[in-house]
Amino acid sequence: MESLLDMFALPFMWRALVTVAVLAVAAGIIGLFISFRELEFVSDGLVHAVFPGLVIGAAIGGTAGLLPGAAVAAILAAILFTVIDRRGGAGTDAAIAVVLTGLFSLGVVLVSKQDGYVSQLQELMFGRLLTVTEAQLWQILVVAVVAVGIVAFTWRAQLFRAFDPAGFESAGFRPLATDITLSIAVALLVVAGVQALGVLMVIALLTVPMAAARLLTRGFALLIPLAILTPLIAGVAGLWLSFELSVGVGASVSPGAVVVLLLVALYGISALVRVLFRRRAVAS
Repeated sequence: MESLLDMFALPFMWRALVTVAVLAVAAGIIGLFISFRELEFVSDGLVHAVFPGLVIGAAIGGTAGLLPGAAVAAILAAILFTVIDRRGGAGTDAAIAVVLTGLFSLGVVLVSKQDGYVSQLQELMFGRLLTVTEAQLWQILVVAVVAVGIVAFTWRAQLFRAFDPAGFESAGFRPLATDITLSIAVALLVVAGVQALGVLMVIALLTVPMAAARLLTRGFALLIPLAILTPLIAGVAGLWLSFELSVGVGASVSPGAVVVLLLVALYGISALVRVLFRRRAVAS
């Protein structure tokens, strides 16, 4: 325990842990509506759509340009995907897939025009969890708070929309405005997470914790606490494991990848627990 505390007392490990904690809390709250509204694919599209914004922002303003570039791309993509999603029909998923792959490819083409693009591409894809600066941590905190604030401000409307879409419209609410609001909150969470965890890794944070929570409980009140606790456990264990592998074994591993791998493992454990409880219920 003492060595674990000493490890997280290191400034870069402490900042990485706080970053994971901030993202876990925000993802746990916003992930509730991603799961209930079945917006996992749209969220995936948002994550990929942010990529060209990151590249353009980095090309214009360096590291300081990452957040503004990602934010502009994310908000534009949020509006675009919401409009496509509301069209419905058999072609909706295909249209979103075309847009997300197109934007992601645009990002790869843009980053390939720069010197040392392979390392830059790797950083954008897998994040830089251990090199999060204090300024970036504050940026992540502010963006995450704004994203959660948007959802909190529209909480009742989001719940109504998630559980009774027909009644929501009949009551006179505006579904498009509510949907765009939620998409912008998701987009801002993507922006907050993509600097630390990268484009690929942030997808897991948006979807896996709430999916695991829904396997473990049917109680609405427990969903968000479980969805927050799951990435926190994966974050602490993943950072510790990455540190031990790097210092003790000399292996160079991506901390973000290890955290997400453990997050997926916790989802697998949750699924196993669910199966065991079902078998016990049938046997009794």
